[in-house]
Amino acid sequence: MENYTPDYFNDEYLEPQKKKNFHIQFLPVIALFFLFLTVFTICLGLSVHKLINPKAPAELSDSQTKELDEILSKNYFEPIVKPLPYKTIPANLLVNAESAILIDQDTGNVLYEKNADMEIPPASMTKLVEMYVVYEAVRNGEVSLDDVVPLPPQSWAKNLPSDASIMFLGEGQKVTLRELLLGLAIASGNDASIAVAYYICKDMDSFVERMNKVMKDLGLMKTHFVESSGYSEKNITTAREFASFCRIYLRDFPEAIDDYHSQKVLMYPLEKNLPLDQREKGDSEAVIQYNTNKLLGILDGCDGLKTGFIYESGYNLALTAQRGRRRFLSITMKGPGIGSVQGNKYRILDGTELMEFAFGKFASYIPEGEGHSFVVGCSGSSEKSIRLVPAEDEKFSVPFIAGTSPEDAAAKIHVTANIPNYLYGRIECGQELGTITYSLEGKNLRVIPLVADRKSQRQNIFGRLWGKITYRAAGLF
Repeated sequence: MENYTPDYFNDEYLEPQKKKNFHIQFLPVIALFFLFLTVFTICLGLSVHKLINPKAPAELSDSQTKELDEILSKNYFEPIVKPLPYKTIPANLLVNAESAILIDQDTGNVLYEKNADMEIPPASMTKLVEMYVVYEAVRNGEVSLDDVVPLPPQSWAKNLPSDASIMFLGEGQKVTLRELLLGLAIASGNDASIAVAYYICKDMDSFVERMNKVMKDLGLMKTHFVESSGYSEKNITTAREFASFCRIYLRDFPEAIDDYHSQKVLMYPLEKNLPLDQREKGDSEAVIQYNTNKLLGILDGCDGLKTGFIYESGYNLALTAQRGRRRFLSITMKGPGIGSVQGNKYRILDGTELMEFAFGKFASYIPEGEGHSFVVGCSGSSEKSIRLVPAEDEKFSVPFIAGTSPEDAAAKIHVTANIPNYLYGRIECGQELGTITYSLEGKNLRVIPLVADRKSQRQNIFGRLWGKITYRAAGLF
């Protein structure tokens, strides 16, 4: 009997069955492929979304903040007193003093200058540096303003030259450090200066050494002292450097304005200051002295700072005034005048000219809060995002615009940032990655670099590969 193969076992029948079985066998593989593709697409989409819309990074640690500050100080050093960031036509002001400078206290921008680097004795403006040293000593816990200060014979008024400014210190008096500072600020007492120096550092040489160290630490290399009161012509500074010092003094110890420099009258010695055997005289021994800064009560907003005069320096004045939020500071040196009446006349003229110019022409642009910063996403990097921050202080002086007040001009500053959409790989702390531009009515006034606020390391090879894919994919959106 012959073998018989039904038709459904012939080759024509088997071929379609094999193809069908082949498709069935690869269905799981195809399903897995599409599943993988779906998961990949979802993960990539999430990664791209996080890269394009990053969350703000954690706040900087103390060590990270220190690292950023050190890098910015090294690479973007800004002097205490600095030019305006935009060009202006120099002001044509009538200033009688041979040397002068006008700055915005908030920004440090120079608004006007005249022979500002001429070396001139500061005279009794020196006492501001003495007060700064005292404030530092109080802050460090070395002394207290309520300490009763022993008065060495060198500080007794009767032992000083006849032309020296004095607050009338005498043997056996009981006086606090706070009262001596009033004597420095109001009456410009050389006797008070000596008493303070001996109390803080035991002798004049040590105190002057400390004053000079303060100047050196502040980078003021043209300023040098040989004694604390300003009586010597060998004390030396420039208007620019002394403006730098005054700006720091007001920044570090703003309370000095209300406590001392704005005070108009000193009465000393009072009954409480006298030795016990003289107290029956009551306050009748008190000498009334008025602040040597005659612009107090004359110039709107004037609340400081300090005068100075010796023949070698002419009539000097460190002047400050505040109106609303704005404060300006000027230094005039080698002012003309024969006698204090004429000298004060020119101080008033120069101070008024400078301050009215400042208040009429400039305002301070100060960003809200802690200033601008911009979050940028990172891929292939240890940090998911970083902040880009301005490399320099954002504050600067804004010019007056016709038809608006200076305050309006500051409010109209337009800020734009030019930054990357996202970053890839290693990022260094302080690395320049963008710019921020400040403009007013379409005119760019200032451009500052934007830098990374922290370091971000590269990820491993797999992280970098995924990061590169994400980075490329983000570019399609």
